[in-house]
Amino acid sequence: MFCKIDKGTIVRGTFFMQYQNTIAKAVTHTGIGLHSGAEVTITLKPAPVDTGIVFIRVDLAGSPAIAAISANVTSTIRATTIETGEIKVFTIEHLLSALHALRIDNCFIEINAEEPPVADGSSLIFFKLIKAAGVELQTKKRREIVIDKVYRIDDGDRFVMALPYDGFRVSFTSLNPHKLIGIQYEDFIIDEATYCREIAPARTIAYEAEIEALKQMGLGLGGTFENVIVYNDSGWLNELRYEDELVRHKILDLIGDLRLTGMMRGHVIAVKSGHALNARLAKKITAEFAE
Repeated sequence: MFCKIDKGTIVRGTFFMQYQNTIAKAVTHTGIGLHSGAEVTITLKPAPVDTGIVFIRVDLAGSPAIAAISANVTSTIRATTIETGEIKVFTIEHLLSALHALRIDNCFIEINAEEPPVADGSSLIFFKLIKAAGVELQTKKRREIVIDKVYRIDDGDRFVMALPYDGFRVSFTSLNPHKLIGIQYEDFIIDEATYCREIAPARTIAYEAEIEALKQMGLGLGGTFENVIVYNDSGWLNELRYEDELVRHKILDLIGDLRLTGMMRGHVIAVKSGHALNARLAKKITAEFAE
């Protein structure tokens, strides 16, 4: 319904492809930020080998850059924020999720505000932008994060863990006390086609009673029924794309947050996890692989 991919471009089990990738040409998108409500333009550009994913704040003097790595995460309140010095970019997880799914190692992201555009609240627009740009195979081998033991982060009844697996797989259980949502579970082996069809279109979700409080905190200022699914005690206020869209969006976020470690091979299992636990897992894995 939402995804149409040229079958000739799909490579299932892409983990044998150990060379780095960048995008083939620059692509641009303009919209508003979910939390800031500000208009913003991003341009994704090709980058040399070993660059990683780098945001460039073209609205600031000297166009300073910041790498999308776990060491730069400073906040995980309702979104993932990276910051160093006076440079900050937040709500980066949807864009990083699409880059992770499409195995993009190196990319410059020019941005003229603190927050990427929310588009429709999913990662689908970013997935399509990268597909439109094309993927360019580079000449240097990738340093893949191959999970070789169990990494686990716990917080009460919440946890997220990564364990060895020959591929990239995500299993997520969402437990919500609201009777409308309840328990949701999904398990996906992540490849390009599965991500596009089952995960990329899943949108951000909000509880109506919390919206005003979020706005008082300076969050959700760009939220609309076009980019957020809203529910209250009576039901959904807009139409769902999937019956379990909430847990699919949780998986989307998790994939984006774990891109902060690099390209990963492993099975990630999460129960009630969010940006905070995801970031802690990313930092833990990054620290061990840096040794």
